[in-house]
Amino acid sequence: MSLSANVNEKAALIWAIADKLTGVYKPHEYGEVILPLTVIRRFDCILSDTKDAVLEKYESVKSLPVRDVLLRNAAGGLAFYNTSKFTFERLLDDPDNIEENFRDYLNGFSDNVQDIIEKFKFDGHITTMANKGILYIVIKEFTSPKANLHPDVISNLEMGYIFEEIIRRFSEAHNEDAGQHYTPREVIRLMVNILFNDDSDILSGNNVAKTIYDPACGTGGMLSVAEEYLHELNKSTELLAFGQEINDQTFAICKADMLIKGNNADYIKDGNTLSDDKFEGNTFDYIISNPPFGREWKNEKTNVEAEAKRGFAGRFGAGLPAASDGQMLFLMTAISKMKEPAQGGSRIAIIHNGSPLFTGDAGSGPSNIRRYILENDLLEAIIALPNDIFYNTGIATYIWVLSNKKSGTKREGRVQLINANGLFEKRRKALGNKRNDIPESAIEEITRLYGDFRETEISKIFDNEDFGYTKITVERPLLDANGEPVHKKGKKQPDSSLRDTESVPLKEDIDEYFRREVLPFAPDAWIDEKKSVVGYEIPFTRYFYKYEAPKPSAEIMTEILELEMELNGSLAEVFDYE
Repeated sequence: MSLSANVNEKAALIWAIADKLTGVYKPHEYGEVILPLTVIRRFDCILSDTKDAVLEKYESVKSLPVRDVLLRNAAGGLAFYNTSKFTFERLLDDPDNIEENFRDYLNGFSDNVQDIIEKFKFDGHITTMANKGILYIVIKEFTSPKANLHPDVISNLEMGYIFEEIIRRFSEAHNEDAGQHYTPREVIRLMVNILFNDDSDILSGNNVAKTIYDPACGTGGMLSVAEEYLHELNKSTELLAFGQEINDQTFAICKADMLIKGNNADYIKDGNTLSDDKFEGNTFDYIISNPPFGREWKNEKTNVEAEAKRGFAGRFGAGLPAASDGQMLFLMTAISKMKEPAQGGSRIAIIHNGSPLFTGDAGSGPSNIRRYILENDLLEAIIALPNDIFYNTGIATYIWVLSNKKSGTKREGRVQLINANGLFEKRRKALGNKRNDIPESAIEEITRLYGDFRETEISKIFDNEDFGYTKITVERPLLDANGEPVHKKGKKQPDSSLRDTESVPLKEDIDEYFRREVLPFAPDAWIDEKKSVVGYEIPFTRYFYKYEAPKPSAEIMTEILELEMELNGSLAEVFDYE
């Protein structure tokens, strides 16, 4: 059975347990019970092999200050354990005391697991199920073969997929966007390919340890795929995963996933990245993220603006985007987490929609952020992804690739744009807004194009300053009743109603441009140089626009006539006439 088929089958079987919740819970509430129980059952299955050893050890060390370390060792070196005498199976031996015993079981977990359970806000559901007489029934269902989540049956990789599939089902029932919680795996795979591209240290070194960070980590899918892929390439390299997540439920799953895989779950923090950066002062080798876009940041405004006042001592020294869309705040957060080039530097892969490419006039926050990125030579590439590959949106999306390791390489002072919009295959069945997939062959092609750094039909290379311009203010004289220019203190006064602006590419001489483009049409005009301001934008689609001549009118007429004939035939069938 293929990985995806096994995952879908297992997730469907687990989700079917929700039938036992009918009547007590509404369908959109099922996930609030099924998700935490799936996580707890996974812990239960993992700990089953060492359960008796842990109980025996607990009796001899429970009063010792170092018992935590000793109990982890007894649990086979896992980062968590459970000291309750109960397991899911043993809970079934005493139906009359199921609520009391189940609470005893949950309280037996190590603190890191109890933190996860608390984030699920699960306690109230235990009371509800007990009061309604279904707690025993539901736990019994989770001990059946369909809910066997032992690592011998379900790998860590599959378990991550199962969590995501259950979230998707829950989100559909809740009429929510599943895509806000996770990113399609093929997109992450492409991003990881690019992050590790040509990094000989991590790909071929022995016992190298690197760090990766996601400021909006969701269920941890990006961090997990990065780790899985790296181990495919080089088993000796260790990738330490760090992340922050605002949603309690997805944070709990991410932390659980890290614990299950033996990673340090303390590196996953809960909280609002924009207003409460849990990794202030930390830097990382790699940064990967798919932050929310089109989301306002009004709730974080006070904290963000206070940090912006600190300039580059904080994250937002380059500027602030409009309060209606916070995605560029995550971009600046990622940049602030880059290691200095002297320490080896960093690379970023982050997903945005189209607005960070061009929104904001010269001098605005978004333009100034682009200016900072390009003038500091941080942008390596932007990759346009196919439409309809995300679960919650069909709009155009882009991967921004940034690095502070360009100096002395072929990428120095240059930016690569890759238009991968056409590299997809249709799905047989849509999943939310996801109608297309990026096949492995396309991932390989995009990675190769990026690695080769050469121009093709879908890859173009520009100088950083190609995206810059100076916005000049063109003034015309204010005239008096006699048609003569008005002077004040010996200076010609401008007529604000005739004021205009021009955008002059950075590579052009402003005076030459002015003489060529303005003076022939307005000989009395001049530039107010005090108002000149530099801006940057990346009009991606313009660079790949292809003119298609309209069809000849005769061809259009033929198509219309053919449609009319088809329509007449259809009408004849409907109304049964000839």
